[in-house]
Amino acid sequence: MPVSLLDIRVPAVLLRMDRNPFHHGTLGAVRSLGRAGVEVHVVADCAGSPVRESCFVRGLHAPPPPGASPAEIARVLRRVATRLARPAVLIAMDDAGAVAVGRMREELAPAYLLPETAGALPERVADKAELARVCAALDVAHPETLVPDSAERAASAVARLGLPVVAKWSRPWLVPAGSGLRSTVLVRSARQARELYRRAGEAGSRLLLQAFLPPGPDRDWFFHGYADRSGLVRAGGTGRKQRARPRGAGLTSVGRWTANPEVRVLAERITGELGYRGILDLDFRRCGATGRYHLLDFNPRPGAQFRLFTDTAGVDVVRALHLDLTHRPLPQGVPRPGRAFVVENYAPLSALRPAPAGRELAWHAPDDRAPGRAMWHLWGRHAAGRVLERLRPEPAGWFTRMAR
Repeated sequence: MPVSLLDIRVPAVLLRMDRNPFHHGTLGAVRSLGRAGVEVHVVADCAGSPVRESCFVRGLHAPPPPGASPAEIARVLRRVATRLARPAVLIAMDDAGAVAVGRMREELAPAYLLPETAGALPERVADKAELARVCAALDVAHPETLVPDSAERAASAVARLGLPVVAKWSRPWLVPAGSGLRSTVLVRSARQARELYRRAGEAGSRLLLQAFLPPGPDRDWFFHGYADRSGLVRAGGTGRKQRARPRGAGLTSVGRWTANPEVRVLAERITGELGYRGILDLDFRRCGATGRYHLLDFNPRPGAQFRLFTDTAGVDVVRALHLDLTHRPLPQGVPRPGRAFVVENYAPLSALRPAPAGRELAWHAPDDRAPGRAMWHLWGRHAAGRVLERLRPEPAGWFTRMAR
């Protein structure tokens, strides 16, 4: 896409609260805007992340501390705005950032250009318990969801839903790092459900138990798009999740741009009826018994694999947002179905296979090689650490406790 189509006088600020050094979606946004000539600043913990090595990063800024309130996050963003001394497009790259920006939207404007969506809406759709209510109100299929208010009712919910059961924390962005808790886990016993419920205080939000929809070929789909100032969904497309990490319930490690009119129509209806504005990433699973697509997640920000949906004009959802908020027209590109996206540290063999319709790698890029090299160095250390952790003997009292 010609550089002149984007207003390069307007910088972009990417906000990420998540400390995960392997967040490849941030690198995708850096490259997308940086290649178009936009000055890109990153507010995130990039000390050990390959993102800091990108030649397209103009500035790195210290993020708010873990557990920061929306007001604290706004203070950090205002300091960054003061340094820039001109309005910037602000893009939250994770749910915690999107929720905070939604709450503080009025305070952040006019230093930042933001979509005009209701401030509470990003928080409402990101909260897994609220999303179940949203789906019920919109008559959108969603797995049966129970919110127990005691450990015993958690066990009863398992009996009602049938094993296995999907357990989620309603606000996964509040789960503290190092707690050992995961945002989503497959529960295989009533005892496991009771134990998870007792950790709700530690997790910071309510425990949800959902009916399990088995994965299978052609059942996992996602939709990325940008709802512009008028509510029209632009850019993006429908994709099929071919591989995930962890398998069946994790992030997309291999995805393919695949036309699915039913999913697109459903996603556009959900977006329109909610009055949502901005970038969105929706996850669907098709029920093998009924054939209906169930909405599993509504992420009010770019999905990590958003670069999959780059059309022939070079437009993706991040560029669409920048163009729209700076009142520039979006060029009419043609979709590129069949294009693949591969996260090479999670699916290295898929990164080597032929891709006749085109492929984008999460980390490696011919015009920005340093992040890819840094990722493999960091991934090697990470993998070695995991192996050593598994080989480490259990504490002396562990066997005694288990034998009781």
